[in-house]
Amino acid sequence: MTHPNKRENVFHEMDFVRLTVWRAAITPHRVAFGFQNDQGNGETVVSYGELDRRARAIAAVLQQRGFGGQRAVLLFQPGIDYVLSILGCWYAGITAVPVYAPRLNTSYERVRIIVNDARAAVMLSTSSVLATLAGDEWQVLRHRGLQALATDDLPVGIEADWKMPAVDGDTLAVLQYTSGSTGTPKGVRVLQRHLMANSRMISRAMHSDEESVGVVWLPPYHDMGLVGGILQPFYAGFPVHLMAPATFLQRPMRWLEAISRYRGTISAAPNFAYDLCVRRARPEQIEQLDLSSWRVAVNGAEPIRAETLKRFSETFAPAGFDRRAFFPSYGMAETTLMVTAPQVLSGAVMLQARRDALALGSLKTTGEGGVMLVSSGQADPETEVAIVDPDSWKRCGKGVIGEIWVSGPAVTDGYWARPDATKETFHAKLPGDDTSWLRTGDLGVLQDNELYVTGRIKDLIVIRGHNYYPHDIEATALSAHPALRPQGAAAFAIDTPDGEGLGLVVEMDRGWHSEDLDDAAIALRNAISREHQLQINELVFVRANTIPKTSSGKVQRLLVRNRWLAAELEICVREATA
Repeated sequence: MTHPNKRENVFHEMDFVRLTVWRAAITPHRVAFGFQNDQGNGETVVSYGELDRRARAIAAVLQQRGFGGQRAVLLFQPGIDYVLSILGCWYAGITAVPVYAPRLNTSYERVRIIVNDARAAVMLSTSSVLATLAGDEWQVLRHRGLQALATDDLPVGIEADWKMPAVDGDTLAVLQYTSGSTGTPKGVRVLQRHLMANSRMISRAMHSDEESVGVVWLPPYHDMGLVGGILQPFYAGFPVHLMAPATFLQRPMRWLEAISRYRGTISAAPNFAYDLCVRRARPEQIEQLDLSSWRVAVNGAEPIRAETLKRFSETFAPAGFDRRAFFPSYGMAETTLMVTAPQVLSGAVMLQARRDALALGSLKTTGEGGVMLVSSGQADPETEVAIVDPDSWKRCGKGVIGEIWVSGPAVTDGYWARPDATKETFHAKLPGDDTSWLRTGDLGVLQDNELYVTGRIKDLIVIRGHNYYPHDIEATALSAHPALRPQGAAAFAIDTPDGEGLGLVVEMDRGWHSEDLDDAAIALRNAISREHQLQINELVFVRANTIPKTSSGKVQRLLVRNRWLAAELEICVREATA
């Protein structure tokens, strides 16, 4: 086992190219990662030696074609090819642009937008995927110079022609396009030193080392899946067992079965995934699990709910799950990934907050009857977090909710080709302080150095001078009646003759029909009135899977609102104000 401080010293001047080459030289036969098949019952394993060889092969072809210093869009379904191609780009001195490859017969519009925005020179994918791109818009891109490389069709022995590129900490490694939960996706400029710095912080927080074992189903084109699920294991030198998100979503218990099978110690997921496992688990499945090895159960990427942690702990305690393993954390693509995290095996820190105080923008604790908030942990020693008034740009007083600002070596280099947005978001200043701060757009409060995230500024609903957080309203709504689909609600502000009001779009769960929703509407209105003292001004029921979400499962509330305003929602039942 390597002491973390010694490892940090060894890696201080490294990038992920030199790090991977070094691991392949000293431990060529050690497992770097494995990828499970679609059924979750078989795995293809790649060693560090094989990873290095195949990355060199991809890089050698890219170098021969003169793509060094350019951008390469990676168009793959999650799998081995995705991981190899990211390393292959870096081995060639090329910036990787991970994107989600849609299934056949679905829209490639987002891919086309990113290709154009990144001004990509080459697209990497498989032969079969590239063969499907025959539309007129792709031909226009090819006429503009976009080339393609099938990474499953490379010359034999080409890896021998690879040359170490001119890469260092300031090399642009990734354009990480944001999920677009509140606006048009933007390419975050992630340098090699940002990846190394945040990997160092994550390793320190999780106490990860060569003895750790990762199990990850998160999408590799998302910051949590790429940095936390792939690069962190490479950094710390432990094996990670990967599966496609679809493999998890088709049968969520495959995730926990993989942790049990591989004796996983570290795994991560958004809050909804833990809820999904609770709902889908059968007693006979729980009996077959052994989750006693799991010591870091990361929960992030969306609001963390105390009730979720409680239900998951109770459900899987018979399988050996230790509730102290919960590791609620906070981060975003603009900070590479992690900003705050708890102590390992300390469990989730929680407090009950008075709902009336939250509505007025402050945190006051109460003994009972309040809103249970879950801490996202404390900032890494290399990172500073401030709570700032988003209008005056002054630090908030103790207990006052404000915008979360972040400063540190993992804060990225800004947005690709968007100088105005970069200046506004990445170069904020506090009075009397020359430090550049990242404005996260998230609201939160610090209490005993613990960060409590309360919502998004752009999502905040303000009615009669009181603040309401949409995820709280959505949670109340979805628990009001069984006809409503879990994770299937979007709350947002609407204009009314009396000022700002509440709009709520809710999905019907499968197996329920519109005639069942009279009772659901009454239950919804009563629950929102009782818990939040609010009237629903516009209540709309839609079919399952109608509400758009980002790749990490976040509800795209502004998009829902815009579709509602444009009458583009396929509405099953509309309930006007009662």
